[in-house]
Amino acid sequence: MRIREIMTEPVETVTPSMALDQAAGLMGALRVHHLVVKDGPKIVGVLSTRDLPRAGAAHDGGVVRDVMSSHIATVDEGETVRKAANLMRGRSISCLVATRNGRMAGIVTVSDLLDLLGKGGERRVANARASLHYRVPHQKQHRGRSW
Repeated sequence: MRIREIMTEPVETVTPSMALDQAAGLMGALRVHHLVVKDGPKIVGVLSTRDLPRAGAAHDGGVVRDVMSSHIATVDEGETVRKAANLMRGRSISCLVATRNGRMAGIVTVSDLLDLLGKGGERRVANARASLHYRVPHQKQHRGRSW
C-alpha cells in the first residue's frame, strides 16, 4: 500500500506569526492534531498538539514560531506505508509531510496508520481462494512396456 492511499489532503496550514491560542482553537475546530507551518510557499515547521503544552498554561502573546517543530520529515506519496511507519518510529515523530514532485501533497499521521491497521492493514490478495476444495489426484496411466 502506498502513502497516497492513506494520506490526508488537503493539509491545514498556518503561518509562523499566528497566535498560539488561535492555532489551538483551529486545531480544536478542525479536530486535527497537526498543522503544517508555512512561510509563503516554504514549509518551515509542524505544529502539533504535543507542542502546545510547551507554550505554558496561557498562550497569551505566544506565536506558533515559538513552539513549532522546525525539523520536518517528508516522504514521497509513492513510497510504501511500511517505509513511512518505520521512519516515524525511528524518529519518534507522529506525522510526515507527504510530497508530490517536491511539493506538499498531504500529511500522514499515526492516526492514519492506526486507521489502516484497524481496517485490516493490507489489501486483499487477488488470488486468495474463498474456500478450499478437495480435488482427487489424477491416476497415472501405466503403459505396458514392450521389449
